[in-house]
Amino acid sequence: MAEKENNLTDESVEQESAENSAEPGEAAQPQETELATLLEDARNKADENWNLCLRLQADLDNLHKRSERDLANAHKFALERFAQELLPVRDSLEATTAIADASNEQLLQGVHATLKLLTQALERNRVVEINPPAGTRFDPHQHQAISMVPAEQEANTIVAVLQKGYLIAERVLRPALVTVAAPK
Repeated sequence: MAEKENNLTDESVEQESAENSAEPGEAAQPQETELATLLEDARNKADENWNLCLRLQADLDNLHKRSERDLANAHKFALERFAQELLPVRDSLEATTAIADASNEQLLQGVHATLKLLTQALERNRVVEINPPAGTRFDPHQHQAISMVPAEQEANTIVAVLQKGYLIAERVLRPALVTVAAPK
């Protein structure tokens, strides 16, 4: 019986070692296949990301070129709208001067109509006049003092405007020329 147990044990050991030796080979095969699949998936994903990166780079380059072209056109045609606004002013002046035997009253009406057109064109293009009333505090950012005169008002206030100034989009295009009250 001991011999029978030894045979059983030997057979069990052989069978186990056969099973164990079969398992690593069989397990290694699916594991290698799984790793190869994962590697292939990772390569495909990397290729997709690379292609996406190239497309995004091309899109960025195109956007940059389009932006440069748009900026160049904006600089080139910046005055186009303003010039279109001024054309009716020119037309009005030409119409006024085309009347050969116009009376002073007709000429004055033409000049007023032209001035109105010019004022509207300037306002539409955000050109605002600087015409401070007397007594306004002198602002060196918007006014240019031509002289200081003795006056009955507070010092450093505007006495008179000699020439209107203008702002364009809240930036001084030309300061108003003013006289300022001198300190007492």
